[in-house]
Amino acid sequence: MKKSKSNRGAAAHHAHMRHAVRSAPRAEPMYAVRRSRIHGSGVYATRRIRKGTRIIEYLGERITHQEADDRYAAKGQEDGHTFLFVVDDETVIDAGVDGNDARFINHSCDPNCDTVIEGGRVFIESQRTIQPGEELGYEYGLTWESTDDPDELAAYACRCGAASCRGTMLSDQPEDLKKARREARRRAAAKRRRLAGGKQAAGGKQAADRKAAPRQSRR
Repeated sequence: MKKSKSNRGAAAHHAHMRHAVRSAPRAEPMYAVRRSRIHGSGVYATRRIRKGTRIIEYLGERITHQEADDRYAAKGQEDGHTFLFVVDDETVIDAGVDGNDARFINHSCDPNCDTVIEGGRVFIESQRTIQPGEELGYEYGLTWESTDDPDELAAYACRCGAASCRGTMLSDQPEDLKKARREARRRAAAKRRRLAGGKQAAGGKQAADRKAAPRQSRR
């Protein structure tokens, strides 16, 4: 009898829990995709998003840089639209293939979001509190070369409307110039280390000579 009573109580309890789960309200989504005043479709906050919130992961097909170059070499980019995200020196995410809503987040020169790369994955996080109705945006910093066609680069003009708008979604310096400057800094640092090593060796010999002198004078 006790066992039967216990079972009835458990059944009632579990039924209550199932009812509670069914009736629990769903969490309101943080964002929605709709037409943007900046460009094409955009992503807008549907509720208040606190600073530091991880909003969405940037998804798509993972390809090499060469594959990305080959894939889009013949594709015109006259509208300045890009779904490519450089993860590292080996990997590019093409959100145009198997991508999600993250691909619709527009560039902004005064961004309320930032990108975080962890373990080869890319996440969009809020870098300040975002109010309902605000469009999400982050700094694209698109890479380019100093030899690129100026007319093609002009397609990546920015229309974010921010007071600090730079007028372009491109990074501030061409990639080949950045690489040249990094290489120059690397060589300069290596030279400084060699010179410092030489001075230390010379200083060590001089110190040894100074230490040897008293011993010689005592003999």
